[in-house]
Amino acid sequence: MTRDEVLLLVVLVAFALLVTVHLTLAMGLAVRPRRWRAAVALVVPPLAPYWGFRERMWIRSAVWVASAIAYAASFALARGR
Repeated sequence: MTRDEVLLLVVLVAFALLVTVHLTLAMGLAVRPRRWRAAVALVVPPLAPYWGFRERMWIRSAVWVASAIAYAASFALARGR
């Protein structure tokens, strides 16, 4: 694999993981009190991990943050090429 192919794979996997974890965070927020936060978190993505940490969904929130950083970094590297 070339460097470009690896970078593309990282961008795709990071984005897919970010979307998946974002949806699982929103579903987790939907089953807890103040259900309106799930709908708001779908529209304003940075609120999902914030409220997730507050609701003790630490693993999902940490994976969300890590995948967002990985996606942003790999996208920036791919964009700069």
